[in-house]
Amino acid sequence: MRVVDVPPWLLRTFAVLYGLSIGSFLNVVIARLPRDESIAHPPSHCVCGKPIAPRDNIPLLSWILLRGRARCCGAPISVRYPLVELIGGVLAWALVEAFILSAPPETRLLPAAMRVLADLAIAYALIAAAFIDMDHMYLPDEITLGGTVVAIVTVGLRPEIRTVDALLGAGIGFLGIYLPFIALYRVLRGKQGMGLGDAKLELLIGAWFGWPGVLFTLFAGSIQGTLFALITYARHGRIDEPEAVKAEREAALTAGEPLDPEEDPVALPPGEGLGGARVAFGPFLILAAIEYLLFGRWLIARFTGWGE
Repeated sequence: MRVVDVPPWLLRTFAVLYGLSIGSFLNVVIARLPRDESIAHPPSHCVCGKPIAPRDNIPLLSWILLRGRARCCGAPISVRYPLVELIGGVLAWALVEAFILSAPPETRLLPAAMRVLADLAIAYALIAAAFIDMDHMYLPDEITLGGTVVAIVTVGLRPEIRTVDALLGAGIGFLGIYLPFIALYRVLRGKQGMGLGDAKLELLIGAWFGWPGVLFTLFAGSIQGTLFALITYARHGRIDEPEAVKAEREAALTAGEPLDPEEDPVALPPGEGLGGARVAFGPFLILAAIEYLLFGRWLIARFTGWGE
């Protein structure tokens, strides 16, 4: 079956519904993975402990109909839940447009669909990692290292990259963060400039996109992260830590647990001023990775002529 044999409206509808459903699952991952809870059991439940009925668990629609409040106890439901679901749906639609509906008519549907599903698997994992990093300032190894393995195993689905490109990109991605921002920064200033999780994240990005993706994400992520920090500091005069990080540090100190500043993001509070603020950099690297997935190669070719 060729791409042209399937009605575009059917592909778009399936993509959006699939993406919304996966977005709903991502909310479970974002909430449970940092707490080391199973993402499969128990079923979704409210903050009051009562199970969420199927009619109240329809992606996007249930939040709208419930007006952002739980049916059982009236507790507010964070806007993040429909936002993640919406991101899931829009991303699936965008990749179908880019890699299936924009493909030549003679393109076989199955290989194109497998490519899109593989890209979505990595992209959805990155989205979950971004929201976890925003809340807890750490990137789970289950996503970064596990995603790297998936990226290398599925390299055959991406005709623009070879296995050697994936391995080279992974190495450049990891060392591009580790050497200057962790090892050298520690020698010069006695502390890390970035977390090891960021290096593992670039390991995944390099394995998926090759070294051009590493360069793009580092450049675009740095610009977007810097702009966010400057705007936030200009508006509020400070950059606060996530509440979850403060709570985790307090719980660890109360329990007398040893904290390693090089391994644990909650070990040290932020310093004074803009220079001492701690900002999760992972979400900006991930935003840049999604941008590269959708139109990064076009941007590189458009403005540099590379790859033409």
